[in-house]
This record gives sequence, structure tokens and C-alpha cells, in this order.
Amino acid sequence: MVVLPVFLQAPWVHLYPISACLFTFVLLGCGITLVRFGGNKWSRAGSLLVGVSGSWLGGCLFWGWLREHPVMHLPVEAIALPLAFVGLETRWRIGSSFYLSCLLGTALTDLMMLVTGVMNSWPVVVNASFEEAPQLLHETAEMLFQLQPILFLILAAFLIACIANLMRQRAILHTPSGSAWLVASAALTTTLWVDGLFLLTAFVEPRLSGLI
Repeated sequence: MVVLPVFLQAPWVHLYPISACLFTFVLLGCGITLVRFGGNKWSRAGSLLVGVSGSWLGGCLFWGWLREHPVMHLPVEAIALPLAFVGLETRWRIGSSFYLSCLLGTALTDLMMLVTGVMNSWPVVVNASFEEAPQLLHETAEMLFQLQPILFLILAAFLIACIANLMRQRAILHTPSGSAWLVASAALTTTLWVDGLFLLTAFVEPRLSGLI
């Protein structure tokens, strides 16, 4: 659920933004159907799909029409933020937790892109031709393999790991909402691994990164 937006949604919405955006309603419809007509297990899966649909919609709007403006990334991804907060007190708690945790991961990722200087290269990479983009993305990834960026990235990874661990502890202490905390912890931890995988592919084989 976390990997798909990075490696599937970005190229899909770049080529066919309308169809990718409409897929939001497929996710939302499946999620609502499972919650209403499925058992307890499927109800949880349905709630999760509803949370995924919020992340998917924000990603489609940004990558489809605003990808040249990295400053808009987080605000657009936060399109479902009010609904997610309300959903924390309802049967949609798991989906809301997933969405909010992914949004936190996005915020930390964007912050690291800003402090390491990568964000300045973002518009250049996404506007480059198909032939030029891989080399530009590779060069951008190389910027991070220096002492100061590496220290920033290690600090961010440690912070994410600590927050995810706190979420797991809350899951143990708060049984009624334990599943939601576990989902949030898993989503945030996966965001960390996805960022690392994205950096690796951008450095080794940029065409597999999802941005091109």
C-alpha cells in the first residue's frame, strides 16, 4: 500500500492522469463495500483501502498536475487531512491511521529533501526529457552520498524508527485502538524502507524509480 504510490502511481499518473485519478473511486468503493458487507476481518481491510484512497488521490493531483512545484507536495497530499482526523474516532480508524502515518512520512521525506538541497533539483528532473531524466536523477542521488546529507538522513531514519516504535508501544497499551496504531507504525516504517529503495534505484537504475 505504501510502495504502490511511489513505483506505480507516479508513472501512471504522469502518462494518464485522468484514469489514475479515477482509480481513487475504485479503491474507495471497494473499501466502503468491505466495511459495510464484510465481516470483522474484511471490515478492517476495507477501512485500510479507504485510507489508501486518500493517499492515492493526493498523489494523483500532485503528480498529474503540480509535479513541477515541490512546495505543493505536502499541502496537496494532505487533501483528506480533516476527514482523517474525524475518522480516528469512528470505524474508519485503521484507514485514518494509515493515511496520517503516510502523510507524516511524506512530511519528513520532504523536509530531508529540503535540508539536503535535493528539492532544488526536483523541478529540473521532472521536466527533463525521457533521455535526460535518468542522468539528472542519478546526479541528484549522488548529492546525498556526502557527509552532511548522510548525517541528516541517518538522523531522519532514527527519528522515524523511534516514532514507529512509540506507535507499536501504544498498540500494546491501548487494546481498543491497537490495530490502528500497528497499521500506523507499519506504514511509517515502510515509508522509511521505500525512501531507501527509491534512493538506491535513483542511484543505480533511475528508470525504475517511478519518477521517469
